[in-house]
Amino acid sequence: MANILTDLKNTILAGIVLAVILVLVLMGIYNEGYSNDHYWWAFLFRWLHVLSGIMWIGILWYFNFVQIPNMPSIPDEQKPAISKVIAPAALFWFRWAAMSTIITGLILAWLNGYLFDAYTLGLTSGVAKSTAIGVGMWLGTIMWFNVWFIIWPKQKIALGIVESEPGEAAKAAKTAMLFSRTNTMLSVPMLFAMVAAQNIL
Repeated sequence: MANILTDLKNTILAGIVLAVILVLVLMGIYNEGYSNDHYWWAFLFRWLHVLSGIMWIGILWYFNFVQIPNMPSIPDEQKPAISKVIAPAALFWFRWAAMSTIITGLILAWLNGYLFDAYTLGLTSGVAKSTAIGVGMWLGTIMWFNVWFIIWPKQKIALGIVESEPGEAAKAAKTAMLFSRTNTMLSVPMLFAMVAAQNIL
């Protein structure tokens, strides 16, 4: 057991194996069997969407609830541990989790037939569920855009991953922080809209 839990790759692999066992057990209990149909693929992409979203929003909240507020308390000689090691690793998973979340979300919306109706906020159909999920999708899309086209480029400057003019790093760090806070703010109504849509008939 220690070999599984002391190695992250083994831990994730074990989690996947447990999930597969759970699927097989549930299929056996309910005698449904495996069916390679629309419902299976919709379920699979919903699960992947939720997993990706947990990684994305979890790291977003880590930045905003833990790292940013505590940076002023860290002695200057210890700050390189954050800026050179932890932040770049966190930003890698952060941006790719955002990408995975939006891709799996778009595939899920397409599989379930509400992609266009949701992005038009249900105005073409008058369906309240499409309005709710559409609001969530638009907020998620804005957040994804912020990650890839504002936060990550500015963080590369702030962390010295790319060269910049003197004084530009501090300005880039502030811009990245403000857009990260924007995403934190938007994550609350986004998650509300996503969950609300699942409870509208």
